[in-house]
Amino acid sequence: MHRLLSLTLMLLALISAGAAQAADAPYRHVVLFKFKDDAPRAEVAKIEKAFLELKTKIPQIQGLEWGTNVSPEGLANGFTHCFFLTFKSKAELEKYLPHPEHKKFGAMLKGVLDKVLVVDYVAQP
Repeated sequence: MHRLLSLTLMLLALISAGAAQAADAPYRHVVLFKFKDDAPRAEVAKIEKAFLELKTKIPQIQGLEWGTNVSPEGLANGFTHCFFLTFKSKAELEKYLPHPEHKKFGAMLKGVLDKVLVVDYVAQP
């Protein structure tokens, strides 16, 4: 009985430590765009620029990188653009999502975007 209690307490300590690490770990927000075939190149360039400008307008964004698909594998399913954002915490990501500048940016995508894919995850060491 004592051994079972000890094992249970040790397991709870490990779970708590893992949860604390996850709470402190950066949150990543990955956004993939597939533009419509007839999307004007000038409009796509305007969207690229506007996405990058979010870093200067939304203080919760700690880091923002982007690029276009260069994979030789042919598995992108038409997605051409990847934007990779870093947030200090889940709370910071949650402030970003409804931010007026983020909403304003989203409105720019109407008419030129075919599909979007978003993945959020907690960075693991």
